[in-house]
Amino acid sequence: MVEEIPFIVLFVLTLSLAFFLSKFLSKSQPINVPKGSLGYPIIGETLSFLKAQKKDKGSNWIEERVSKYGSVFKTSLMGSPTVFIIGQQGNKFVLGTSDDIISAKKPPTLQKILGKQSLIELTGSRHKLIKGGMMKFLKPECLQNYVKKMDELVRTVLHRELKENETIEVVSLMKKLSYDMACNVLFDIDEQTRKILFEDFITAFKAIHSLPINFPGTSFWRGQKARARIVKKIVPIMNKRREELSKGAINSTNDMLSCLLAIRDENGEPLDDDIITDNFIFLFVASHDTSATLMSLMIWKLSRDPEVYHKVLEEHMEIIKQKDGNEERLTWGEIQKMKYTWRVAQELMRTVPPLFGGFRKALKDTSYEGYNIPKGWQVYWASCGTHMDKNIFENPQEFDPSRFENQAKPIPPFSYLPFGAGVHNCIGNEFARVETLTTIHNFVKMYEWSQLNPEETITRQPMPYPSLGLPIKIKPRCNNMSS
Repeated sequence: MVEEIPFIVLFVLTLSLAFFLSKFLSKSQPINVPKGSLGYPIIGETLSFLKAQKKDKGSNWIEERVSKYGSVFKTSLMGSPTVFIIGQQGNKFVLGTSDDIISAKKPPTLQKILGKQSLIELTGSRHKLIKGGMMKFLKPECLQNYVKKMDELVRTVLHRELKENETIEVVSLMKKLSYDMACNVLFDIDEQTRKILFEDFITAFKAIHSLPINFPGTSFWRGQKARARIVKKIVPIMNKRREELSKGAINSTNDMLSCLLAIRDENGEPLDDDIITDNFIFLFVASHDTSATLMSLMIWKLSRDPEVYHKVLEEHMEIIKQKDGNEERLTWGEIQKMKYTWRVAQELMRTVPPLFGGFRKALKDTSYEGYNIPKGWQVYWASCGTHMDKNIFENPQEFDPSRFENQAKPIPPFSYLPFGAGVHNCIGNEFARVETLTTIHNFVKMYEWSQLNPEETITRQPMPYPSLGLPIKIKPRCNNMSS
C-alpha cells in the first residue's frame, strides 16, 4: 500500500488537470503523425500497456491498435509520445536508421537507472569504442576459457540451493544462478559484496519499466536510491582493480570491469568513472535477468513437452557418454555439440521473446510510410510483429525447433530479434548461450522433476516468467553421472 498511495494521489490530480492540459496540448499537436491515441496526459497508455504485458498479452495490445490504425500508430508510454512501427521493414527502419536521426536515447526511467552513458544510450564513435572494449571479453575466443569455471559455478549453486529440497521455485533459483554468474565470471565480485548488492540490483531492475514518478515510496524512487548505493559500493572496487591493472597483477581480460578500465579513447585517455559505473550497471542488469528468463523458460518448456524433454536429455547423455574419462568439467567442444538444446532455446525466444521490444528516440524530424515522426518522440519496435508472422515463420503458433536447423528458407534480416539486430545486436548473446547450455546440461543430467502447476501461465515483469515462479518437485537422477 505504501507504493500505491502516492500513485493514486497523482492519478487523481492528473485527471483533475487533464482538461486544462489538453487545451494547451491540442494547440501544439504536430501534423500528419500516425493515427492512434496518446491517452491521458503524462500517463498516456502506459497503464494499459503494462497491464497487458503482465498478462503476457502485449501482442494482443498491439494487434488491437494495428487493426484500428495500421502497422504504424501513435501512443504515449513512460511519459513520452511514442510511435509503434510493426513488421520487418519497420524493424529495419527503427534499428537500422543512423543514430543521428533515430537514437538509442531511452525513456527517463531507463536513463536514470542504467545511466545516460550506458552502451544502449551511446552513439557514434563513443558507442563503437565502448562496444569494442566489451567485445574483447565477450568474444567466443575469450569465453571458451571460462566454460569450466561456469560449469563449476552451476554445479555449486545447484548443490547449494537444491540440497535436501524436494520442491523449489525455478525462477528464484535461476535469478540467483545468473546473478552469481555475473558476479563471478563477468565482474569477479567477491561473495560478501554480492550479498550486499543483490537486493539493490533487483530493486533497480523493477524500476526500469515503472512510471517516472519520483515520489518517496514509488518503484522509480526506490530504484534510483538502489542505483546510488550500487555506485557507492562499486567505486572502491574500481579503484582497487585500476591499481591492480597498473601493477600488472591482472590484465584487461581478467573480467569485464577490468576491460572497461583498460579502454583508452582517441587521445589515449581512460574513461571517466561515470561511464564505467553506468556500463557496469547496464551489463549487470542485462546479463542477469535475460539469462534467468531464458533458463526458467527452458525448464518450463521441458516440464510441459515430453518429446522435447527426451530429445534434450538424449543429447546431453550422449555428450556424457562420449566424455573423455580424464576430463571432469564441460569443455568448449561439448558446448558446441548441444545443437538441439540451443534450437529449443531459439524457438522459445521466438515464441516467448525475453525482450518484447525496444525504445529509440527521434533526434530529428523524420518520416516513415508517409507519416511524420516529430523530433523528441519515442519510436518502438516489437518482436511479435515478425516472430509470429506466417509469411516469415511457417505455422508460427507451432513450437518447432527444427526451423532453426539447416533452413531451406533463411530468416530475413530484422525478423528474428531476441538479441536485437544490426549495430544494435546484443553483445552478450554468446555469453547467454554458453550460460544457458551449461545450466541445462547440469540440470537435466543431475535431476528429475515435475511441474507442480501444469497450467501455470507466463507473465511479464517486464521479462517473461512463469506466473507462479515455476515451483517443481525435484529429486536427484538415479545413477546420474555428475562428479
